[in-house]
Amino acid sequence: MQSPRPNFNRGRNPNFRREQQQEHRTNRMIRVPEVRLVGDNVEVGVYRTDEALHMAEQQGLDLVEISPNATPPVCRIIDYNKFLYEKKKKEKEMKAKAHKSEVKEIRFTPNTDDHDFDFKAKHAEKFLKDGNKVKTYVQFKGRAIMFKERGELILLKFAERLAEVGALEGMPTMEGKRMIAIFAPKAAKKKEGGPKEPKEPREPRENREQSPAPRPVESKPEGNS
Repeated sequence: MQSPRPNFNRGRNPNFRREQQQEHRTNRMIRVPEVRLVGDNVEVGVYRTDEALHMAEQQGLDLVEISPNATPPVCRIIDYNKFLYEKKKKEKEMKAKAHKSEVKEIRFTPNTDDHDFDFKAKHAEKFLKDGNKVKTYVQFKGRAIMFKERGELILLKFAERLAEVGALEGMPTMEGKRMIAIFAPKAAKKKEGGPKEPKEPREPRENREQSPAPRPVESKPEGNS
């Protein structure tokens, strides 16, 4: 006859698995003696945990522990599902706004014509407006290395073309058979508000000095004069 298998679940907290899955402790999972309540729907202060739970139940909401390491832990009375939805939505928006800057490369030759120059300048403007850096270089091949001045003129002309959206990080430098210039995006200028109202013209100083100071009004006593 086989001996009965030991029950390893005996004495375990039935909410143990749920607590491991949840990001925050809520309601009966909060076992500290007191908590600090914050939020718009409560009077901020320290409460006994059972009292805070009762307040949450009366409002049909959850008691959510938002700062477990504080003394006492900080809680809010909110709809936990709505709280998670708003939190994830905010994190998603912040992630979308966090743009990872890349370095885009644009290549020229000493004989780049005006049409090709304009075409590449438009691409560079778009890259810079998107928040990316632009690494521009003139590639010299064979005897073309003799025309370094021409390459430098192309890069400086390119810097002048991109002046509104990008800043040249340094003068063009030679690396091997390449002359390189790097452009960083400029911060977008904030648009100013509507036209300001004209200020009223101030009275000339001479007139202000000559004009007598106003006399205080004296109150007459009631009765016959």
